[in-house]
Amino acid sequence: MEYIWLIMFLILPLMGAAYTAWRIWHVLPFAHSWRWAAIALFAVLFCSMFIGFSGAIEKMSLNMATVAYEVGNSFVFILLYLVMIFLALDLGRFLHLVPKSWLVSNGNTSLGILAVMLVVFVYGNIHYNNKVRKQIDIKTNKEAALHDKPTAKIVLLSDLHLGYHNRRSEFKRWVDMINAEHPDLVLIAGDIIDISVRPLLEERVAEEFHRLKAPVYACLGNHEYYSGEQHALQFYHKAGITLLRDSVAKIGNIVVIGRDDRTNAHRHSLREIMRQAKLMADGNGGVKEFAILLDHQPYHLEEAEHNGIDFQFSGHTHHGQVWPASWITDALYEKAYGVLRKGNTQYCVSSGMGIWGGKFRIGTQSEYVVLTVGR
Repeated sequence: MEYIWLIMFLILPLMGAAYTAWRIWHVLPFAHSWRWAAIALFAVLFCSMFIGFSGAIEKMSLNMATVAYEVGNSFVFILLYLVMIFLALDLGRFLHLVPKSWLVSNGNTSLGILAVMLVVFVYGNIHYNNKVRKQIDIKTNKEAALHDKPTAKIVLLSDLHLGYHNRRSEFKRWVDMINAEHPDLVLIAGDIIDISVRPLLEERVAEEFHRLKAPVYACLGNHEYYSGEQHALQFYHKAGITLLRDSVAKIGNIVVIGRDDRTNAHRHSLREIMRQAKLMADGNGGVKEFAILLDHQPYHLEEAEHNGIDFQFSGHTHHGQVWPASWITDALYEKAYGVLRKGNTQYCVSSGMGIWGGKFRIGTQSEYVVLTVGR
């Protein structure tokens, strides 16, 4: 597994950067001195991709760290699309569809590539900021009332990734959107924090969670471990979030089971957790409560079905965030995005409200889910 991550996050980017730099050198219609300047800028941007992982970002001012994070992580996607464009041009040249002159000191080609990149990424940013409301309605013969209402209304969120790029001002807007739904409950399937709790503490983001007008329950995601497990736990407590970590909560006639993230190799099995959940059935012999499972990473979906879960909510995949990465997540997961039914269990894998890295959504969407449950 270590070799896979090494290939994905170091070797492939290096190969892509070398190929793109070589192509940029040839296509730019400038003197050598200007070409070297362009390659130097490209090299700086490539190196900026690793700032967020180096620890250097923690020593910068918050505003400077935000700029460094957004530039570096945006370049991940910019590099991907530059590689795709140049590969398409090289394929066209191989098939004799693109003349060689298009790829050598050509101003029109250079301007064309720049225009395509601007259109794609301006669209991607606008689309990211357009949060999509997704509705799921479940009819059940189980009792699922909250606050004496026959139908429960729950807002489901995943992958907020609050931090250097998703700052308090943006999260404030999300809180307003959630409150406008007047939910009975807010459930979050992990990755509330991005890579560090520092920006959340400096901007007092916990105060925004206290503005939510419904109880908040959440499980951990892998990024809570990346940001420092103990720091994440302290932030959850400060924000008034009830953490479900291989544990169960009964809220009215709904049981919510939250799993620890699979980053923790010692987390409990779902079967073990469900033994506790079954103890929370109606002691008078009535219908058992409606069971919702929060599990950040959507692996082994059959476990929920085998353990009597009514509804599982997961995130983590971001649905690839940008095309064609969405094809990769579709190949890696049984269900990388959307809804699924297996037996009596319904599933929803969300692409997430927030985002990791650059603020672009191309071929995917940022969303929150409104779930209603009733007879």
